[in-house]
Amino acid sequence: MNDRLLRTARRQPTDTTPVWLMRQAGRYLPEYRAIRGNIAFLDLCKDPDLAAEVTVQPITRLGVDAAIIFSDILIPVEAMGIHLELGDKGPHFPNPLRTPADIDKLGVPDPVEGTGFVAEAIRRTRKALNDSVPVIGFAGAPFTLAAYMVEGGGSKSYIQIKRLLFEQPEVAHRLFQKLTDTLIPYLKMQVEAGAKIVQIFDSWGGELSPWDFERFSLPYLTRMVTELKATGVPVILFGVNMTPHLPLLKRTGADVIGLDWRCPVDEGRRILGPDVATQGNLDPLHLFLPREELDGRVKDILRRAGPTGHIFNLGHGILPPTDPDAAKFLVDAVHKHGAALRQGTLG
Repeated sequence: MNDRLLRTARRQPTDTTPVWLMRQAGRYLPEYRAIRGNIAFLDLCKDPDLAAEVTVQPITRLGVDAAIIFSDILIPVEAMGIHLELGDKGPHFPNPLRTPADIDKLGVPDPVEGTGFVAEAIRRTRKALNDSVPVIGFAGAPFTLAAYMVEGGGSKSYIQIKRLLFEQPEVAHRLFQKLTDTLIPYLKMQVEAGAKIVQIFDSWGGELSPWDFERFSLPYLTRMVTELKATGVPVILFGVNMTPHLPLLKRTGADVIGLDWRCPVDEGRRILGPDVATQGNLDPLHLFLPREELDGRVKDILRRAGPTGHIFNLGHGILPPTDPDAAKFLVDAVHKHGAALRQGTLG
């Protein structure tokens, strides 16, 4: 197995910097669009053969150092008993959680019974790849999932979830506890199926003040990280607009902290210290730069990050209009310049 990602997550030396891209299996790839044109997104997530095929596509085309299983962070909450609609315009909950009774109705599902298709997709992906690169399992963080479920979808103000936190904190904690009780077995199931590393997406955690993040997100993230690390796999923790929260994220014990493009990698590493690896953090829109300028951005991030303990990635997911050739150029540039960095010849 190409184990660059796993070694880097444990801050061990590698021959070059590993790279993978969030949403690397998605709408920017024509081969993905060919499959997606015949099936609804949620149905694709639940079809192990097709999910595995889509997961493998960027490995073949781009040469990235890991495969992240094709799924969605909201898959396990559907199994809790809330109706979910997923389409090109994003997630929608027709009946959002608005009362304590709504939350009390949610169950804590058996992961195999409710979401076993994710584990099967991991097994089929490993077989298709012959374990040539590690498979990344993932889940959303309790706060982020709760935000979707309470708001009914995406939001600009997050007024519904924040009102729940501030007006009924005990009810909010019941929801976060129930989500955490669901997510830990869900991720453990992915590890048992062969995921070698997992990522937790707290995509909307940056919408909270540091005080509120410490109260409403940190305890649940810490429990998730602790229990997942006990399985022996490294854990990556990523969120958007999280720079003010980096000292708190370090307290979770995560092996790797993902940075968005708003935080220079060297500044992130300074705040986190030498005991935590970093991941990131090219602006996804930099993939639209001329190749020479994109190459320069890659070099700058690698210089700032250093030769050990850094996984190259975007600062958020790759965007649908992106040219796949630009993504391939990026991956090749990371591998080339990452090797030069270790040899002391990076220009």
